Amino acid sequence: MAKGKYQRWLLPESLILLEGWAREGLTDEQIAKRMHICPSTLYDWQNNYPEISEALKKGKEVIDYEVEKALLKRALGYETQEKRMETSMKDGIKTVIIKKQVPADPTAAIFWLKNRRPDKWRDRRDGSGASQEEQAEAIEVFIKAVTPSVADLEALYAEEE
Repeated sequence: MAKGKYQRWLLPESLILLEGWAREGLTDEQIAKRMHICPSTLYDWQNNYPEISEALKKGKEVIDYEVEKALLKRALGYETQEKRMETSMKDGIKTVIIKKQVPADPTAAIFWLKNRRPDKWRDRRDGSGASQEEQAEAIEVFIKAVTPSVADLEALYAEEE
């Protein structure tokens, strides 16, 4: 790799380009490919050059907000309008606007709630709804039950001798 290649990416026009790529929704790997560098190099540059890191963050914030807005819209349902051209002998050609209701999407709603309110909506893996403290106690009891005591191990070794 050429020495000082990062300097080109610190120029204002290059930072705008990086921000634009991030805004388009490209991943860091795709951005690195467009820059003709390895993803690990991009990560290093993000850590060492705040200008690059900020440009990428700024671009990603825009697209993340748009996706968040679209997910919420889908989760709640929305109304849309469809324009259609109709021809009749009486009226000739006219534009007809048809309103359509897109129903709420339960999958989008669940995804939204699990990420926005994990305290209330996260999946319970143990099925008990136990608190973290109760889960930790249950794990401790299990470990004690399956772990032999020192006396048991000494007796086992004594039998082998």
